[in-house]
Amino acid sequence: MIGRRRLAFAAVAAPFAHLSAPSAQTGQGGGWNPSRPVRILIPAVAAGGSDTATRIVAPRLSALLGQPIVVDNRPGGAGNLANEILAQAPADGHTVQMGTIGNLAVNPLIQKNLPVDPLRDLTHLSLAVQVLNLLVVPADRPWRGVADLLATAKARPGSLSYGSSGVGSAGHLAGALLDQVAGVQGVHVPYRGGGQLIADILSGKVDYAFATAATTLEHVQAGRLRALAVPAAARSALVPDVPTVAETGAPGYAVLNWYALVAPRGVPRPAVLRWNAALREALRDPETVGKLAQQGIEPLTSTPEGCTEFMEAEVAKWAAVVRAGRIGAD
Repeated sequence: MIGRRRLAFAAVAAPFAHLSAPSAQTGQGGGWNPSRPVRILIPAVAAGGSDTATRIVAPRLSALLGQPIVVDNRPGGAGNLANEILAQAPADGHTVQMGTIGNLAVNPLIQKNLPVDPLRDLTHLSLAVQVLNLLVVPADRPWRGVADLLATAKARPGSLSYGSSGVGSAGHLAGALLDQVAGVQGVHVPYRGGGQLIADILSGKVDYAFATAATTLEHVQAGRLRALAVPAAARSALVPDVPTVAETGAPGYAVLNWYALVAPRGVPRPAVLRWNAALREALRDPETVGKLAQQGIEPLTSTPEGCTEFMEAEVAKWAAVVRAGRIGAD
C-alpha cells in the first residue's frame, strides 16, 4: 500500500514536481542563523492538524537552527489573525507561521478587504507537509459508506450538517466540493480549530466532517467515529481499508490538504534560504518523519519560489469552487 500512497501523491503533485528541486544556494542555507528564540505562529487552537505537525517538527528545527522554538497558537478570524500578527512582526527571520490552505489560499477568495494578502504581503519559505484527512461520521449514524451518506443527503436536502475546523479550511472546501460533485446540499458548521470540531462530532452535534487523521484516527480505532472515506486521490497506507471518496460515490473527487511555512514580507534572502534548508533537513529526519506518519502527515517541501507558484495555483483552483458554491465568510 505504501507504493500506492506515494503514487497518489505523485498524481496530485506531478505538475509541481519541479518546485521541490533545491538550487545550490538554497541547499547551502544562506549563511544566516537566528540570534535568539524563534516563534512559529499557528493559525488555530491547540490539538488541530497544523498544531500537531508543528510540534512534531519543532524539536528537530530547533536543533538545526540552534535556538529554542516557541509554538504560538493564534486562532481567530479563520486564520487571518495569525496572518496579521505575522505581517506586523519584524522581518528578521525570528517569526514565521505554519500556515494552512485556508488562511494562505482560500480566505482572500471568500472575505473582502483583508488587511493581509498572503500572496503579496508574506514571504513564502517552503511548502511543509500534506495532511491526510478522513471523512468521518459518529458511530451511531447508519451510514456505512459515502453512497449511503449521499443517498440520505439527496433524499433530505439541507438536513445534514458537516463540520470543519474553520471557514475556508480544507475540511470546508472538501465538503463544498462534495456538494458540487455529488449534487447535494450539506449545511456547513465552522469551528475554531480541529479540537472543537472533534468534540462536537463525537457528541453527534454534526453529522459528518472532513477532518485530519491526527484528530480523528484514535476515535476511529476506538469505535467512536466511523471513517467512510479519504478525500485524497488514492487510498492511504495508514488506513488501507478506507476507500477514497472518488471510489465510493463521487468520481473524480480529490482534495489535497497542505501547510506551508511563511514569514513577514521583506525577510532577508539569507534567512529565507536558512529556513528553507532547515525545514527540508528536519523533514528528512527518520524519527520526525515517523512521528508525522503516525498522524497521517507527510513531507511536502519546495523551494521558496516553488511555494509561491504552488500557492498561486491553489488560489486559482479553489476560486472556481468558491464561485460555484457561492461560498462566503458567513
